[in-house]
Amino acid sequence: MTVDEGTRTVTVTPGRAAQELELGRDEFRLAVQLGLVRTVPAGEGGRRRVERRELDRLRAAPDFPAGLRDRVRAVGTAEAAALLEITPERFTRLARTGHVSPVRFSLNRYRAVVWTYLAEEVAAFGLTCPALLTGRLPRGLRERLAAHEDLRPRNWRARRLGALLRATDDPWAQAAAMASMLDPVQVAEVVDDPYERAHLDRLRPPAPPGMPVRAAGRDIAERLTRADDPDEILWHRLSLALALDEARTAQPAPYPGDAGRSGAAGERPGAAMPVRTLRQPAPTLALVPPLPPGSPRPPVLAVSPLPSVVPMAPAPAAAPAGRPTAMDRPAARSRLLDRLRRRRAAGGGRAGGRRRPASWP
Repeated sequence: MTVDEGTRTVTVTPGRAAQELELGRDEFRLAVQLGLVRTVPAGEGGRRRVERRELDRLRAAPDFPAGLRDRVRAVGTAEAAALLEITPERFTRLARTGHVSPVRFSLNRYRAVVWTYLAEEVAAFGLTCPALLTGRLPRGLRERLAAHEDLRPRNWRARRLGALLRATDDPWAQAAAMASMLDPVQVAEVVDDPYERAHLDRLRPPAPPGMPVRAAGRDIAERLTRADDPDEILWHRLSLALALDEARTAQPAPYPGDAGRSGAAGERPGAAMPVRTLRQPAPTLALVPPLPPGSPRPPVLAVSPLPSVVPMAPAPAAAPAGRPTAMDRPAARSRLLDRLRRRRAAGGGRAGGRRRPASWP
């Protein structure tokens, strides 16, 4: 238990909060994901804690703790079918057509995907759509099933993205959450600036809970976390482009060297450097054979001395958007390398990495 000296707010760790709410670890994590338990960022380490007044609010509910536990109860396919009094095969068909959205997935020992659903949502579906529980399925659903349609991964990704966007107010962190739904090739096509892509990668949300450790299972799980339908990919690309415009308006992405410079954040590296000079090489003199004795010497012509240094042309003006354009990126990289070499020669260390402004739940 800690006390924030600025606001005098008492916070507890997630483990202590789960114990006081009489929830298991997975149940508490699911409650945070669904927004049933509000958490606050604690310190610079990215961890989150729960305020004491939030625990008091939940414990004061008339149905505590059974009501909270029922709202985070997760069931598999067999148990969900038993709640609706239908066969597991029929429930799977209804879930594939998007009538029930999964809240979690895992891989069994055969590397098959096992989906988990909220028992409360399964029961609500049975009350709102009783006609789909008996008899033959409508023709439209049968055609979609014949076309091997499966909306379970897409619905799970939509639920996860909503939870990530609710967890932070930082525009760049929200853009990073949207970028995590796309593969790196799609992100590179939307975000052409490598500095912005690196910033989004630093803010990328962690992998969902239960991500497999072995490479074979991890590849399957990572494919489930990324959009694969053309319509879904297009939607996330447009959402990412709009989120980037909002984030750039709020604050440009940091560039290398911004931490140790007093200029505005996002200013093009090397824009404020003085104009360098290039030393002129000494002229090459042609050898003249000696004159015969008694010959008159040629007249000596007065020649103006050459300047020792010749100033280079001034650097092009900085881009108004605060980012290198396609015309001056090679020059910006050259100036950046010069700065890094001078800093290393002077004994200056590398600028420390920026801490993540968002702490994911």
